[in-house]
Amino acid sequence: MKGYIVLENGDIFSGQFIGEERTDVFGEAVFFTGMTGYQEVATDPSYRGQIVIFTYPFIGNYGVHPGKDQSEEWHPRALVMGECASDGYHYQSEETLASHAEKVGVPILTDVDTRALVKTIRKSGAMGAVMTTDPDTVVWNHYTSIEEKPLVNEVSTSETETHGSGDTHIVLVDFGHKKAMVDALCAHGAKVTVVPFDTDLKTIQAFAPDGLLLTNGPGNPKQLEEQLPEIKAAIMQYPTFAICLGHQLIALAFGGDTSKLKFGHRGANQPVLEKASGRVDMTAQNHSYVVDKASLEGTDLVVTHVNVNDDSVEGLAHKRLPIKSVQYHPEANPGPEDSQHLFLTIFQMIAEEKEVTIHA
Repeated sequence: MKGYIVLENGDIFSGQFIGEERTDVFGEAVFFTGMTGYQEVATDPSYRGQIVIFTYPFIGNYGVHPGKDQSEEWHPRALVMGECASDGYHYQSEETLASHAEKVGVPILTDVDTRALVKTIRKSGAMGAVMTTDPDTVVWNHYTSIEEKPLVNEVSTSETETHGSGDTHIVLVDFGHKKAMVDALCAHGAKVTVVPFDTDLKTIQAFAPDGLLLTNGPGNPKQLEEQLPEIKAAIMQYPTFAICLGHQLIALAFGGDTSKLKFGHRGANQPVLEKASGRVDMTAQNHSYVVDKASLEGTDLVVTHVNVNDDSVEGLAHKRLPIKSVQYHPEANPGPEDSQHLFLTIFQMIAEEKEVTIHA
């Protein structure tokens, strides 16, 4: 079936819908540059509300396997690609990408000139888009602004969950976490309690954690400004490590600011420099917003990591408290595993804090 992706700037790109006829689908058009990892992308809550365009021309060739899911749902509004494989050539494949996307209600638009589409977004910036069978019927004022729609409450857990049984107890504040984060903490010997994003300090204290992890999640961090006092009170009491949206919230909580990148960082190939050591890791990233470096002047936060490509802030540390954060994804999934060592950060901070307490 003939289909189109209509960008908010008026540009139209044609393709073919896979599966049944679709009603118009609205979302933010963004692009992902990884060669693999389409299933992890589709199940990453940070992609909630977005239309994901894959730059690699051939997607779906190893099919879909439930063990690769990063959450219980597929989160993008739609997927766009040059070509969608008709079969999955992998011994673990249980279903094709197209058939599973059809089952979970995520439309795929294929046979699209994704090179031209991505060049347009790089030039004009990420923007709203509509997937449709008739571009002449698109009415933009029917859609809520991308910047205004709250998304974290759609992806955060509604109930407390516990994983692992280690001696170190970490409360994971869920703004839209990926399964790989819990797996990484448990692999290092943690008991992990996952709590909703709006859990208050009193409830966190009742769990008697050794430390906190603030997770990734979708949308503009400033939509969570009402939570900042509670977040700040909690992280000032416990050793804290934060990833992606959690990193941005730490910056806001201590007086920094965030802004939106022109087209974001999404892919498995972003080089990040650790300033203290000079080490460069290739990292997995997925974010539209970034911490403003200039806004950190006069705060208690220092920049620990920067993006080699554009010098944007990729990591923070508090000058006195055991609080550290990174903008990128050390758990990868998808992407390189160069920075998985960062999960040891929370355990090191907890050990140091306990040592200080013992000798106090």
